[in-house]
Amino acid sequence: MDFLNPLLLVGLAAAAIPIVVHLFNFRRPQRVDFSTLRFVRQIEATAMRRMRIRQWLLLALRTLAVLFLVLAFARPTRTADAGVFEEGTARSLVLVLDNSRSMTLRDAQGALIDQARGLGVAVIEATGAGDERTLLPVARPVEARIVPYTTAGPVLDAIESTPALAGAEALTAAIARAGSVLEGAQHLRREIVIVSDLQAATFSDSASATLPEGIDLTLLPLGARAQVNTAVTDVRVVSRIVEPGRPVQIEATVVRYGGRPGTVGAALLLDGQRVAETAVDVVPGEPVRVPFTVTPPARGWLGGEVRIEADAAAWDDARFFALRVPPPPRVLLVRGDGQRADLVALALGVAAESGGVALNEIAEGALPGADLDQYDAVVLVGPASVGDPGRLAAFVGAGGGVLAFPGDDVDALNPMLAALGAGRIDGAVGESGGDVLGTTTDLDLDHPLFAGVFDAARPTPEAVDLRKVARYRSGGADETTLIATQTGAPLLQEVRRGEGSVLLFGVAPDLGWSDLPQRGLFVPLLYRAAAYLAAGSAVADTGELTAREGGTIRVEGVGPGTALRLVGPDGVTLTPLQRTVPGAVVLDVGDAVARAGLYRVVQGDRTLRVVAVNEDARESDPAALAPAEAVRRLEAATGRPVRLVEGAAGLASDGERAGTPLWTYFLALALACLIAETLVTTRRRPEVAP
Repeated sequence: MDFLNPLLLVGLAAAAIPIVVHLFNFRRPQRVDFSTLRFVRQIEATAMRRMRIRQWLLLALRTLAVLFLVLAFARPTRTADAGVFEEGTARSLVLVLDNSRSMTLRDAQGALIDQARGLGVAVIEATGAGDERTLLPVARPVEARIVPYTTAGPVLDAIESTPALAGAEALTAAIARAGSVLEGAQHLRREIVIVSDLQAATFSDSASATLPEGIDLTLLPLGARAQVNTAVTDVRVVSRIVEPGRPVQIEATVVRYGGRPGTVGAALLLDGQRVAETAVDVVPGEPVRVPFTVTPPARGWLGGEVRIEADAAAWDDARFFALRVPPPPRVLLVRGDGQRADLVALALGVAAESGGVALNEIAEGALPGADLDQYDAVVLVGPASVGDPGRLAAFVGAGGGVLAFPGDDVDALNPMLAALGAGRIDGAVGESGGDVLGTTTDLDLDHPLFAGVFDAARPTPEAVDLRKVARYRSGGADETTLIATQTGAPLLQEVRRGEGSVLLFGVAPDLGWSDLPQRGLFVPLLYRAAAYLAAGSAVADTGELTAREGGTIRVEGVGPGTALRLVGPDGVTLTPLQRTVPGAVVLDVGDAVARAGLYRVVQGDRTLRVVAVNEDARESDPAALAPAEAVRRLEAATGRPVRLVEGAAGLASDGERAGTPLWTYFLALALACLIAETLVTTRRRPEVAP
C-alpha cells in the first residue's frame, strides 16, 4: 500500500491527544462528610467496572477516529502488482506500448490509446532513480528512438506523444525486439511490460520470439467490451480488358465485425468524383461482395476509392485503388509465307485507324530479328516456322500474348506449344474448300474475351460453318476451350502460361477453311483478342502498397533526366530510391509512406502512374483474445512465464501512480468511530444506588 500524500502521515501524532487527555484528567475528590455512609457502601462493584469499560471504549473510539481521518487525508492506494509499480533493486525496463489502429476504438473508460498512454505513464513513474527505461511502440513512428533512458522525463514525453498508427507489427515480434534491447541492459533485473488491447488478428506471427533467461514479462490488457466495426477490406478490378468509354467492373469487399446485421451505404469515387453508389446489407463476420460499374473517360492511370458510411474506426471506411486504362496494344502481325493474311490485317487495320491498336506487319522471315519487347501481342498467321520457340515462350511467360492461326502445315505451331508445355496439333480434319463438317456450338461467355460483347440487345452470333479444322489435343490443366465445334476440335483455345496467354484458332483466316471472316464476330473478336493478350501482367500490377510496409513500384514511359518523385495525397513529396531495369524504372518505397491514399509518380510535370496505399485489412477486425489465452500464447512464443495484471486500465488516472484508492474506506471508518462515540456518550445511564 502506498500513500499519495505521505507528508500528512505526520498527523498521526494527533492520535495521542485523546490518550493524554484521558491520562491527565485526574480530579482529586474533595472529602465530604456524610451523615451516613450507608448508601455509598452499597454501590455495587459491577457499576464501577461498567464505568471503567465505558471510559476505555470512548478513548479507543476517539483515538481510532483521529487515526482514520489522518490516513484518509494521506490518500492510501493499493498498488496493482509488486515488481511493476513498486520500487526495488535497479532494473532495466522496456515498455511495449500497443499503438495499432485498433487502439483508436473506445470503451466505457474512453479511447483505448488514451488509456494505454495513462497506464504507460504510471509504469514509468513507478520506476526508481537508477532504472533504465525504454519505450517500444508496436507501430513505430519514423522519428522514434528505441534507446534506454536513465531519467523518466524523455520516456514520459514520448508516451504522451505516441499516436495510433498503421503498420503495427505483431505483438510477439515487438516483444522479440524488446528482448533484443534488453540484451545490452546494464542491470541484472530486466523486465518487459506489455500494454495492449490483445487484438487477435495482429497478436502473433510465425516468427519466434524466444527470450533469454532472466527477463520478466508482465501483461496489462486493455478494453472492457466487445467492439463493432465495419470496414472496406478489399477493392479489385474485375475486368481484364480495360478500355476508354467501355464499362469496367470493380468489386469491393465489405465486412462487419461484431454487432448486429444492418445496412450501410457505399459509394465509388473515380478521380474524386462520385460515379456510383449502392446500399450494402451486412451480416457480422460475413464478407459481402459489392459490385460497381464505371466507365473510364480516357487512357492513363486513374485513382479511385470505395467509401462506406463513417463509424468509430474512420481509418478503414475507405479503400483506395488504381485503375490503369492502358495505351493501345502494340501488335506485331507476322505473315506466313504463301498464307493469306489480308483479312486479319484488314480487321486489325480498322482498329488501328480508330486508335484501338498500334499495328506493325512483318514477313515470317523477319520474326527472328524482331524485338519482341517492343510489343504486347504477336499475331502469327500460318507460319511455316516460328524460329526460336523458346523465345516466344519466354515472351508469353513475361506477360506477352500470342494469337496463332494455323497454315497449310498445321504442325508448324507445335514447337512453340511444346516450349510452353501445352498440348499439340494432331493434324486436321476436312479439306479447304470442301464440304461443311459442322458448326460452332458453345461460347464461354463468362470469359473476359466476351465480357460486355453480348447481352440482350446483342445476342450471341450465328454459328460458323467449318470445312477444315486443326485438331488440337489439350496438354495441361491451365487451358480453356473458348469456342467449341461439332467436330470435337476447338475453334478457339486458350493456353495460359506465366503472366501471358496464347489464343489458338483451329482455322486459318481463309474462306476455304470456314466462313468466320464473313461473320460479324470476326473483327471485334480480333480486336478484343489483341486487347486481352496485351493486358498480360498490366492488370495484375495494380500498384497497391500497404502503409508503412513499403514495396516496389514499376514505372514505364520514363524519360531521361529528372528523377521520379512520389507525391502523396497531402502534397508531401518523396524521392524514393530508383533503379533502371529493361523498359522501366523501379522505385523502392520504404516505410516512410505511412498515410493511406492515392500517390502519384511524377517526372517533371508528367504523372506516370498512380499508386494506391492502403492500411492492413487485418487491423479492421477488433476481436480480442481472452487475457488467459493471450498469456498462453505469449508463454508459448517467448518460453518465459507471463504475469497477468487484469483490470489495469482503471489503475491510472490523471497522471497519478497506478493503484486502487483506499481513502474513502478510511474516511468511512473514521465517521463510524465518531458516530459510535456519540452514541456511547449520549446513551449514558446514571448509576442508581440500591
